[in-house]
Amino acid sequence: MNPTADAHTNLDIILDVPVKLTVELGSCFLPMRDVLQLTVGSVVQLDKVADAPVDLFVNQKVVARGEVVVVEDRFGVKITEIIGTQP
Repeated sequence: MNPTADAHTNLDIILDVPVKLTVELGSCFLPMRDVLQLTVGSVVQLDKVADAPVDLFVNQKVVARGEVVVVEDRFGVKITEIIGTQP
């Protein structure tokens, strides 16, 4: 038995498992009164400045940070930091 080959085979089993990737631009707390008054065109101010890095979550765990970019007519995120790795 080759432990390295076994580990690789075990990893291959999970590589195609779907995970939820979420990007958080920021957040805020609003009283329900303000939420109920939101209409089309309302602006909700978030707690981050416009050029602050955004957090990338995989299944609700932060795994990276990045900056928002526009790719053709869609938003994207350019990864600038992987969490948990050393420089």
